[in-house]
Formats: sequence, C-alpha cells, structure tokens
Amino acid sequence: MFNNKRILVTGGTGSWGHELIRQLLPQNPEEIIIFSRSESAQVAMSREYEDNRLSFVIGDIRDKDALVAACRGVDYIIHLAALKHVPVCEDQPYEALKTNVIGTQNVIEAAIANHVEKAIYISTDKAANPSNFYGMTKAIGEKLFVYANLLRSGTRFVTVRGGNVLGTNGSVVHLFMKQIRDKGQVRITDMHMTRFFLTLRDAISLLFKASEASVGGEIFVMTMPTCRIIDLAEVLIEASGKKDVSIIETGIRPGEKIHEILMSDFESRSTVVYDEQYLVILPTLNMPELKECYQRYAPVSFSSFSSERNLISKDEIRAILQRGGFL
Repeated sequence: MFNNKRILVTGGTGSWGHELIRQLLPQNPEEIIIFSRSESAQVAMSREYEDNRLSFVIGDIRDKDALVAACRGVDYIIHLAALKHVPVCEDQPYEALKTNVIGTQNVIEAAIANHVEKAIYISTDKAANPSNFYGMTKAIGEKLFVYANLLRSGTRFVTVRGGNVLGTNGSVVHLFMKQIRDKGQVRITDMHMTRFFLTLRDAISLLFKASEASVGGEIFVMTMPTCRIIDLAEVLIEASGKKDVSIIETGIRPGEKIHEILMSDFESRSTVVYDEQYLVILPTLNMPELKECYQRYAPVSFSSFSSERNLISKDEIRAILQRGGFL
C-alpha cells in the first residue's frame, strides 16, 4: 500500500509516531513527512533514524495554511496529533477543542485541497459514549471523518479506534514501573478499574491492516484484550522483585471511568464482525456503497464492548508485557 508513496504523519514525533515510522520504512515509501510542533523531538528523531526518506516540518494542526502546504503531493495522511491526557483536557477544554476538533477539521480540508488518496484518523475508546472532554473531542473527530466522505472530494477518510496502548508516552506501565522503582508504591485511582490494552507494535500492525482494507466512512475497532488495573500493577510489582511495595487507592479523577467501552449500545446496531481482530462500525449517514460492501459480514451479537468483560489473567498480562519488551 505504501510502496513509493508520500505519507504525512501529524504528531509523528510521539511514541505512536516512532513505532509507525519503524514499521513504515521497510514498506519502501518514497517519503514520510513528520508534521509536529516540537523542534527538539524532530531533531532527536532525525538523528535516531538517519534516513533520507524522512523529512520534518514544524507546524501545528491548528494552522490550516501550514498544514495545507505540508500536504502538497501527499498520498496518505495518518492523523495522530491530539491533546490526549484526560485531566489536561478537563482543565483546559478550549485548548483541547482547538487541537482535537478544529485541528482535525483542518486535516480534512488539507487532505481535500491536495487530493490526498486516503486519510486515517487514530481514535480512542474514550470516544465511545464519552464521559470526559477528551472523549467528546475525539468523538467529534470521528464524526467529522465519517462526514468528510460525503464531500465528493475523491479522498477517503477512515477511523481506527483502539484502547490503551502499552509503551506510549504517559502509559500506565511506565508510570507504575517508575512508582515501584522510586517510591515503593503504586497509586491506582480505583481498585475495580479495568482497561483495554495492546502493545504498540501490535496496534501499529492493526492500523496498517485497517488502512489497506478500508473503503472510507467506516470506523475500525480493534478487539483488544482487557484487564484489571490492579492485576497489571501486581504483575509489575512481582516482576520488579522488590518487597513491601504498597498499592494505594487515590480516587477517581475528573472525567475518568471505572470501565471503558470500545463500542456503545447505539453503535452495536450498525456494527459488523470484520474478523477476529476488528469490528467495523458503519455510519448512520446514507452511504449505500459502503453498506453494500459490508453486507456479507455478520452483525455483532452483543450490545456493547466493555473492558469489564472477558478479563485476561495475570499470566496473560505477563505475556503481553513480555511481548512488548517491558519485562
């Protein structure tokens, strides 16, 4: 799919971007353009890869003109840039709105202006029935990407929705490991909390699969494993070999859920099982060609996809952490 193609990655200097680039380069792209705000992160990334197919553009997705200019001659856009931390978005909703909503609209308009072949939006489980401002902005971003397929531009817009990805900046695994090492304790907001988890390497592989298979207008949902946060903490404590590590319950933060969902009750009415790795949510907007494409797939047999169900064991958590290189 990416052979001899020019790809622009928004927010490409983060942890998602690093793993994405690592897996993109062997696919022989003509050029990968990293569009992000951080000069120092771009310089560090350039030195890390030392590949002349990588180019870097300083810019903010809030600046539509800069984005349009960066997208000239681009075949694919992978839209990673966002304000992602729930407490930050709760405390500064205007900033989250400008980046996650207006910025996403700018990505759509830049893609259309430059006749980009396909744009892929990376979303989150927090967009499904959102309870916090971050989730609301990502849900709006999804809606914008679905709607963009009705603009008769020739560009196809696709969304990939996933849960927590191990190894990303601010990942709970890194946080817990630091707390164990430095303080001899792990701080958990609620002992009953559950989350979806996948390694960054596996998440990027699934992203490529959806990018290639997608038609435009659908939301691909990664069927990620789920675990109790307390079990994850205990596995990390056991692996550390430290004795007398305490677990402290701190209380739910503003906007935080006990359980996340990847697909809501409402969405289940228009969701099909693509394969064992993906569900596909079809839009409620009138897109008959898209619905015809997916009519051979069976509808889901459950009303929602919640992290409180089908919890994996501590041994399975340990195996995922080992595959991700954390243990």
